[in-house]
Amino acid sequence: MHATELAKKIDKLGSPGMVVLHGGETHLKTAALTLLRRHVLGTEGDDELGLVKFPSKDLEFRTVRDELLMVSMFSSRKLVLVDDADEFVSEFRPQLEDYLDQPSRRALLVLSLKTWRKNTRLAKRLETQGLEVECTELVGGQLSNWLVRQAADEYGKQLARDAADLMPTLAGNGLGLLDQELSKLASYVGERKEIRSEDVRTLVGGWKAETTWSMIDSIRDGKPGLALACLQKLLQAGEPAPKILGGLNFVFRKLATAIETSRRGGTLAQALKEAGVFPRDIGAVEKYLRRIQRPRAEAILENLARVDYGLKGGSRLPETLQLEQLVLWLAGVQIELD
Repeated sequence: MHATELAKKIDKLGSPGMVVLHGGETHLKTAALTLLRRHVLGTEGDDELGLVKFPSKDLEFRTVRDELLMVSMFSSRKLVLVDDADEFVSEFRPQLEDYLDQPSRRALLVLSLKTWRKNTRLAKRLETQGLEVECTELVGGQLSNWLVRQAADEYGKQLARDAADLMPTLAGNGLGLLDQELSKLASYVGERKEIRSEDVRTLVGGWKAETTWSMIDSIRDGKPGLALACLQKLLQAGEPAPKILGGLNFVFRKLATAIETSRRGGTLAQALKEAGVFPRDIGAVEKYLRRIQRPRAEAILENLARVDYGLKGGSRLPETLQLEQLVLWLAGVQIELD
């Protein structure tokens, strides 16, 4: 089970003897542990009676076992957590297998670790006698879906789909940081129920995001020199090339979609609106597309994909040169992409 599914299934979880949280996404581990505490102990506090935490360094299995089996006069249920438990699991795998056969009925053992080997006997037993929760990084549609749900569940806001798609482009994939950005956005929009892509563009990403938008606006407005200057500023600040390409993708894929839609009838302005172009930008985008002309506009998707492939190892050219060529080509400069 992935951690994003746990909230829907926690009430049907029953009483597993052991839960393994594994993966590198700390925010998901924290959220999963909160759900498990609530399920077992009926509270979300960090230091409530019934919650026992062990660091894994120099930890003996018998110490954990004794805690699991010890009956407390202050609490009828107990949750015992072993943090950073990779070495603990490796050292005491047979003992954990035996424990799963006869776990405590009044305590839940939670093991938090980075890597979980699914081909071991312990993992096989856990499938039927416990629970494995995957806390790995979300990408693409999974990440957008998580953002939409988080905005609704935690902040009572409707996050527009294009706004959810934009947020990782500006702030990265880390859920902790994205949740902080959602909190800021919820405060920023105030009583308004919807968080729009314009709000994300205004608030998320700091000066790097502003520089990215300046680069894109310069491409659109036929200012290739300024666009290249913005690109160099981002690269010199350590912005990863794939992330810069992600910003270009977010905008220019919409234009390519609108071009394809307009071929089937209707006005270009309407196609741009349907593709998700900001209303205030439609006039400027129409001028841009007329300037670069339809053959180049119809090749936008192909060349975005070509550079994406090149940045992933498909080209021998330096990343900087690949992005420079793409920026100039998108701006309408007569240049062939290698």
